[in-house]
Amino acid sequence: MIYMQLFIAFFIPGILGYGGGPASIPLVENEVVHRYHWLSVHEFSEVIAIGNALPGPIATKMAGYIGFQQAGVLGAVVAIFATVAPSLILMIGLLSILKKFKNSPKVKRMTNYIRPTIAVLLGAMAYRFFQESYEDAGLVHSIILVVLSFLLLEKWKVHPAYVIVGSLVYGAVLL
Repeated sequence: MIYMQLFIAFFIPGILGYGGGPASIPLVENEVVHRYHWLSVHEFSEVIAIGNALPGPIATKMAGYIGFQQAGVLGAVVAIFATVAPSLILMIGLLSILKKFKNSPKVKRMTNYIRPTIAVLLGAMAYRFFQESYEDAGLVHSIILVVLSFLLLEKWKVHPAYVIVGSLVYGAVLL
């Protein structure tokens, strides 16, 4: 039963997560945290942080980790396959159609309509993470991490992996 749950939990975001890993993160969170209760919001945010620090697509890294955590090696294989299966099926089945209509104004317009939806989903998830961080670490530590991360990423253009590792060290030492 756990293998079917893992497959469903990662297949659905794979189908609905148009735009790749970042677009599917809130959908995976809904399945993993809210539907199946495999992880807390805090644990899920840590999985994302570690997944972002490692090279490669985040969706498959999250699937592999969560699948392994829930059902071992076979669980990781099932979750990773469920993550890539929708893309694989669509690529094989619709490649010629996509090639034919790739420059269509309607397709470009549809993509422009989907982007704000993804931004709202990511913003809502970031708000939930901040709320959880605020409850666990307190206002002062949360503000320090947000301001420092913003400056490092936007002003000084530090690679996100270093910011994540620095935040983990900050949390390990001070929290």
